Amino acid sequence: MALLWGLFGDYGVVSRIRLEVQHHLLLERHAALEQDIALNRQRVHQARTPEAVEKVAREKYNFRKPGETLFILRQH
Repeated sequence: MALLWGLFGDYGVVSRIRLEVQHHLLLERHAALEQDIALNRQRVHQARTPEAVEKVAREKYNFRKPGETLFILRQH
């Protein structure tokens, strides 16, 4: 009976193995999320540059510099 409890009880070997697998999966997910955070920080930093702001203004809002002619090409 003690052997079964040691294997399948709340603190048994099977529970321990299941928790180790879950822990490993959580560590992998944490590492992936840390990479996402680092990438997003880099994107935010780059988006604050004047060149990036100008690019968005030109591409998304059709802004232009004084003296420039704007051509809008539409695809059908």
